[in-house]
Amino acid sequence: MNTDQVIGIAAGICTSISLLPQLIKTIKEKKDGEISYFMLAILLAGIGLWIWYGILKQDYPIIITNAISFILNSLIIFFNLYYRK
Repeated sequence: MNTDQVIGIAAGICTSISLLPQLIKTIKEKKDGEISYFMLAILLAGIGLWIWYGILKQDYPIIITNAISFILNSLIIFFNLYYRK
């Protein structure tokens, strides 16, 4: 594994887990937060395109890190809607 790959994987991991604290907070507090669903929809579309790109390039770090990000963002939307008053 070369330096470029290590940097790419590290960047993907950071990006993928960036919303994990928000997800944990939402579940822990059992209430919705002030989030923009439109922003999350655009973000999910972009992540979906990155996954597609990764599949086309057969680049597993891109596929895996963006799939994790897609799941975490989807869970944030789900729990915010679930805990909505």
